[in-house]
Amino acid sequence: MNKKPLVVDTTLRDGQQSLIATRMKTNEFENLLEDFDKVGFYSMEVWGGATYDSCIRYLDEDPWERLDIIRKKLKNTKIQMLLRGQNLVGYRHYSDDVVELFVRKMANHGVDIVRVFDALNDIRNLEKSITECKKNKMEVQAAISYTVSPVHNNEFYIDYIKKLVERGIDSVAVKDMAGLLKPEDAYLLIKEIKNKFDIPVEIHSHNTCGLASMSYQKAIEAGVDYLDLAISPFANGTSQPAVEPFNFSYDLGLDQKILEKLAAELWNIRKNHSENDMKMVSIDSKILSSQIPGGMLSNLHSQLKQQKAEDKIDQVMLEVPKVRKDLGYPPLVTPTSQIVGVQATLNVLTGERYKMITNEVKNYLKGLYGKSPAPVDETLMKNALGDEKPIQTRPADSIEPEVKKAKKEAGLLAKNQEDLLTYILFGEIGKKYLTEKYRKSLNVDFEIAKDYENNDSVIYPV
Repeated sequence: MNKKPLVVDTTLRDGQQSLIATRMKTNEFENLLEDFDKVGFYSMEVWGGATYDSCIRYLDEDPWERLDIIRKKLKNTKIQMLLRGQNLVGYRHYSDDVVELFVRKMANHGVDIVRVFDALNDIRNLEKSITECKKNKMEVQAAISYTVSPVHNNEFYIDYIKKLVERGIDSVAVKDMAGLLKPEDAYLLIKEIKNKFDIPVEIHSHNTCGLASMSYQKAIEAGVDYLDLAISPFANGTSQPAVEPFNFSYDLGLDQKILEKLAAELWNIRKNHSENDMKMVSIDSKILSSQIPGGMLSNLHSQLKQQKAEDKIDQVMLEVPKVRKDLGYPPLVTPTSQIVGVQATLNVLTGERYKMITNEVKNYLKGLYGKSPAPVDETLMKNALGDEKPIQTRPADSIEPEVKKAKKEAGLLAKNQEDLLTYILFGEIGKKYLTEKYRKSLNVDFEIAKDYENNDSVIYPV
């Protein structure tokens, strides 16, 4: 057998994001971190993705304070986070100065490895984040957003990886967010990457369709360097495969007794989140045709429930691949999964395809998210944009610098650069969180903040 792969634990990020909608609180897992640190993981993915959003939107927590707590407790294990390229941890592209500030603060708070990806596999949307992560001495892993379509094949991915390697990345991840990667395809793709590039390769998949564990086994045969796995209470279903059976089968050098101890504690934590629990105990073969990732599926259920139209879910699942085709086969991962999912839902609920076209779809067609993998439907383009032509430049090139302006607007809401980033990245949600965070101290600050007396743009919370 090839050299044994190292393990990246995803329990505290993608595991809980996939299975309990990222609702795990810091105080629920804080006392487990020292045991996590003793398991023998190469790294732990603990931040980024939806964790930042969930902290401020639902949990009333400072995401940066969470990162500090984790960093303090993990003395022997690298900390890894997920960054959506120019989208950072938000849902639109941000200006380059915001990327620079966010990446610098990540480094200051102790992140070791940054996995960057772009939903459209548009290299232009990753160049800035790769440059800034390298500048700040962090290890950069670039992920390919894996999907299946008439234009996505090994030639497409190898060409994309070549561009990433030319930009100085340290490793590459095959990011299979919907669990569509078949075992033989996993073997062939990873083997080809290993043959063509002198770079470590990681595999990241979800067991939604029941393929991931088999694909991991073939990836190991192909010489994969890292496996993304989660501890069993937050594994399988729409999450990653479980670490315990892989450690048992391949003797990956992890402490099985500590894993069992952590599993017992984590089952208790999962029980606390029954209202957000996906409770998926079997595979969903419909995903093989709809290609809907687990997080997107839960969002669709939520949207339909709000509209009292839960009985329409099967129709929406049939509509999603049709909208995806019309939009040029974007991989379904944040933010394109939301763009496609909302439009598909509207098409079903209105009873007429594209009777209403969302602003996000219009922005996508304008090229503001990047270049679509394949040409988009011409009729849809004409109906949405009229005679307006999509941009051909890097999307972020058209975004004016945001940091200085936001600092002036935020005023007393941004006591530090971390607060300022929350304000910039999450708009009204960020504003509401910061207002509550500083409500008690703001009354005092108003009296002493002379710099803001004559500034009409300052937002004074009430």
